Amino acid sequence: MTTLRIEHPIHDYDLWKTAFDRFEDARAKAGVRSYAIRRPADDPHYLMVDLEFETHEGAAAFETFLEQRVWSSPTAAPALAGTPRTRILDLLRTETLPPTG
Repeated sequence: MTTLRIEHPIHDYDLWKTAFDRFEDARAKAGVRSYAIRRPADDPHYLMVDLEFETHEGAAAFETFLEQRVWSSPTAAPALAGTPRTRILDLLRTETLPPTG
């Protein structure tokens, strides 16, 4: 499993989420298996998005799509408040721990 992690500041979460939802079909066609949206507890104007892919190549291709077709357009990314930072991550290990107490 490969993750495309995206981090960036935003102006407004609801506006950002509406724009994000418009690209649901593009994510599906690109092979996104799942995603998680996270925000720092102390900063409502910053997001981290993890998009899960089967392959590194799929993640890299979608990163290029975002750079060229989405983030370069204020219409496509109206809530973007800065330049997105991306990283492609390879999953090495995951484990679920039993509850304590």
